[in-house]
Amino acid sequence: MTLYKAMLAQLFGLITAIGLNPLLPLEFSGLVTFLILQSSSAMLYSSLFKQPRWWLIIHTLFLPSALALHSLELSAHWYLLTLILLTLVFWGTVKGDVPLFLSSAEVANSVSQIITQESAQYFAELGAGIGTITVPLAQQHPQLVINAWERAPLPWAINVLRSRHYANSHCYRSDLWNCDFNQYDVIFVFLSPAVMPELGAKLQTAMRPGSLLISSSFAIPDWEPETIKQVNDLAKTQLYCYRINY
Repeated sequence: MTLYKAMLAQLFGLITAIGLNPLLPLEFSGLVTFLILQSSSAMLYSSLFKQPRWWLIIHTLFLPSALALHSLELSAHWYLLTLILLTLVFWGTVKGDVPLFLSSAEVANSVSQIITQESAQYFAELGAGIGTITVPLAQQHPQLVINAWERAPLPWAINVLRSRHYANSHCYRSDLWNCDFNQYDVIFVFLSPAVMPELGAKLQTAMRPGSLLISSSFAIPDWEPETIKQVNDLAKTQLYCYRINY
């Protein structure tokens, strides 16, 4: 359904740009103006269709990027290779899954401090990507059992490769909703605002009482964090720490 909405947003954006472009003064007409109209309209329709916010960037860049690539007159093999690579990295995103977000080294250090404070023995990251959190933790906490859950094939494979020397780190290529949340002392997520309400409803009863959920950058609606840790990185990341009590 998400892919259909994206296609409709692009189509309606194109129709809107075709309709509006002739109405503009002559000095404002041209390819650049048309691209701005199409991209802006596609973004508007995407918002009306209630697509996740990262689709706004895709809609902004899609047509200009397509025309730029076409002007290069590249071999069709490059387009196929690019499509395969993007599919492996952003597996499931077109169906509404969360795209790949990478955590900074400073965030990994902050999570490591929390792990020490919690005396945690079992840790999981849901949507672990290439291991920007789990690999440093495996290095710093050899006694910590770490489970990295990632659905996209290429980030999962990179995580497996990076974790190969750490016996305490295990990478699972699976949907995060298939995870047994009850076994972990601490769970870390860096997902998207779009999934936080559903994730919160799931984890509220699926995690063990007394365990800790850390959400990077995005708060869970209607949840009161026990603490909010400010990370001194370029993104000024905030870590929302929720104690599970029910």
